[in-house]
Amino acid sequence: MRNSTIKLAANAIFAIAAILCVRSSAAQGNYEIQVYGADTVAPKTLMAELHSNFTPEGQKNDIDGVIPTNHQEHETLELTEGITSWSEIGFYVFTSEQDGHGVQWVGDHIRPRVRAPDSWHLPVGLSLSTEIGYQRAIYSPDTWTWEIRPIIDKTLGRWYFAFNPALERTLHGPDVKQGLGFSPGVKVSYDFTRQISGGLEYYADYGRLGAFDTLHNQQQQIFAVTDLNISPKWEINIGVGVGPTAATDHLIVKGILGRRFDWGKHSSVE
Repeated sequence: MRNSTIKLAANAIFAIAAILCVRSSAAQGNYEIQVYGADTVAPKTLMAELHSNFTPEGQKNDIDGVIPTNHQEHETLELTEGITSWSEIGFYVFTSEQDGHGVQWVGDHIRPRVRAPDSWHLPVGLSLSTEIGYQRAIYSPDTWTWEIRPIIDKTLGRWYFAFNPALERTLHGPDVKQGLGFSPGVKVSYDFTRQISGGLEYYADYGRLGAFDTLHNQQQQIFAVTDLNISPKWEINIGVGVGPTAATDHLIVKGILGRRFDWGKHSSVE
């Protein structure tokens, strides 16, 4: 029965991917730079996160009416509420601050997510996130987008591995007729102590499946990151990233500060 359920879930993912045969915009976001783990927020728990990202060296010219990213400061509020022991829903508010533009609202996204219940006893963590939202045209030419993000992770001793092979679609904008975009994220980290972990995070936008962009036009970022595990209630992630390709912002500093708030007794029923 469990194998049948897993096969149905896998078929559903591929069916959705087939429907989403449209690529999202190549414009960089850099609002919420994170490789997701498979766990979801516990029911009756609110996770509040502030994503702070600054681009010391980025795009310096307007492209298709989009404001350049150089010296932009992005502050993103992410609120995630646990629904059941295997599901959650998240909501984002994106903002940007830059000389000459002041503080601007960029857009909002909503993100429901489900994971494989513990009763399945899978050898890896497995979940599926879908995200849909709006961003103003001066920050992204594709104003409405949709993302499907499978999430796979595994802990082996002090090592942690996560893989997010995200598929993206433009719902409204110049890329609406393009193909399905592939934007993977990978994280590898090591627990130096119980409180301090360090490792690498990798983010990319390769372009359309079946016809990837040339390396020059691909977006790729590599971050050296540190996670501070000071308490189960807190999430702290700090990183510095470089973009080795011409289409990528060349230097980004990021931080995530999160706090869990419990507002009721948790149910163990899945």
